[in-house]
Amino acid sequence: MPPFVAYVKADTLHKIVPSGPLARWRQRAPLGIQKKNSKKTDGAAVANSAQNTAIRYVPRQHGIVAHRCGKNTEPALFVAGDIGRGMQHRTFLEYRRYRYLKVAALLVLVSIIGYSAYGSPVGRYGGTPMGYILGTLGALLIAGLMWLGVQKRRYRANAGGLRGWVSAHIYLGISLIVIATLHAGFQIGWNVHTLAYMLMIAVIISGFFGVYAYLRFPSLMTENMGEDTLDGLLLKIADVDRELRRVALDLPDDFVKCVDASARATRIGGGVLAQLRPRPKNCPTLRAAEFIQAGGKNLNGKAQQRNHDLYSLMLRKQKLVNRARDDVRFKAMLDLWLYAHVPLSFALLAALLAHIISVFFYW
Repeated sequence: MPPFVAYVKADTLHKIVPSGPLARWRQRAPLGIQKKNSKKTDGAAVANSAQNTAIRYVPRQHGIVAHRCGKNTEPALFVAGDIGRGMQHRTFLEYRRYRYLKVAALLVLVSIIGYSAYGSPVGRYGGTPMGYILGTLGALLIAGLMWLGVQKRRYRANAGGLRGWVSAHIYLGISLIVIATLHAGFQIGWNVHTLAYMLMIAVIISGFFGVYAYLRFPSLMTENMGEDTLDGLLLKIADVDRELRRVALDLPDDFVKCVDASARATRIGGGVLAQLRPRPKNCPTLRAAEFIQAGGKNLNGKAQQRNHDLYSLMLRKQKLVNRARDDVRFKAMLDLWLYAHVPLSFALLAALLAHIISVFFYW
């Protein structure tokens, strides 16, 4: 998996874009800095524009790619309703009044009627004429759905086309459960045929999670970030760190060390588990806030007021860090299912070819 980790540090800003099979963010803008049809922004340029603020991006060996769902990156899979009808939140599932749901339902209905109407003296199974018809239909659907998975990425510039491809992919994929089951005649065993069937079910189940992810997490990301970007949050954290250091200079050395540790050790992102973990309990920023709150009880006068200012700033930083971590986690969850769905799909294709070859050449 491509890497992503952000270390909040002082005095430098350096950006290293991760490498890996999905490091291009599917040609999306990395963390909102790279705009569509624009040149990549190197680390030095970003550093100068940010006036040497305190952010450093460091690639790691493992991690889930983060991506931005914005108007300059990838078209939304959601669309608002017509103005006359009010703002209705329509998704790819409702594309063209459920066009592909109707197509899938028709395929399922025809398959059930054909399966029920055709009788065979040897029983119903994949080797009968109706079994071959259903098997051919299922194989064509599998090949077509894999092609749709590739084709829909060519429609990034057309939100309507993208929603159509996704809607067809979902509903036609679900119809395979019925078509493939009828093709097998409800017979299973320990063989390559059942392996292909079980891989198909696994692909569909992973697709269900993908549908849930695309319906759930984009709204959470919007609610969490608002008009901000992840880069913007990190820059704000860097600004707060500098202000924390300035205020801490008027307090005892323990407070200065606490603030410095929070700035140096706070991390956002990292490996797979780090990105999926909601909020670590041993966060340096959280520990610093607790230390400042407890230490303020032993101060008085001007020092106590400075401690109050320091504590308020640390709470602000903690809120920003939590928002940044939530953004990384939502993006990770949004991409995580693909790491199961895509490999399982290719495994299904291989098992399907083995199934076809064994039937026509070795049956």
